[in-house]
Amino acid sequence: MTVRVCEREIWVPAKLEDVFQFFSDAHNLERITAPFLKFKVLTPRPIEMKVGALIDYRLRLRGIPIGWKTKILEWEPGVRFVDSQLSGPYKQWIHTHTFEERDGGTLCRDRVEYVIPGGFLEPLVYPFVRKDVESIFDYCSKVIGKLFGPGLSATSQPSLKPQVQPR
Repeated sequence: MTVRVCEREIWVPAKLEDVFQFFSDAHNLERITAPFLKFKVLTPRPIEMKVGALIDYRLRLRGIPIGWKTKILEWEPGVRFVDSQLSGPYKQWIHTHTFEERDGGTLCRDRVEYVIPGGFLEPLVYPFVRKDVESIFDYCSKVIGKLFGPGLSATSQPSLKPQVQPR
């Protein structure tokens, strides 16, 4: 099993409390998820974000409808939270979100550890999956940048650092 890692960070000129509050509303995922996924949160409002919270979604991957269920594994308001896929398109998807006050704004970091299905076909499937994951994070970063203000510097632009970690 090969664990892929995608890391991303973006600095936004907004207060940590405001940024974390935005991410605390799972329904905001619909606003920051790439339109090609046709992403929809199915769990009704309000969703109480806490350890153990379960959230259901529906999306389309390459036109195929897919259900996705996540569980909040860690919840530290104003600092971080971790969600994990219980069911969905990946064998594993663990997404860590961290938030840090920095330079008069907020540094948001994402780290996703994911395993794709495919067995012996995994090396053939991975380039397509990686492209999709990159597109999802590219779109999310653009929207977050627009939502929380202009003036991002070159050093604050998102970076994607894919890594492979055999397990």
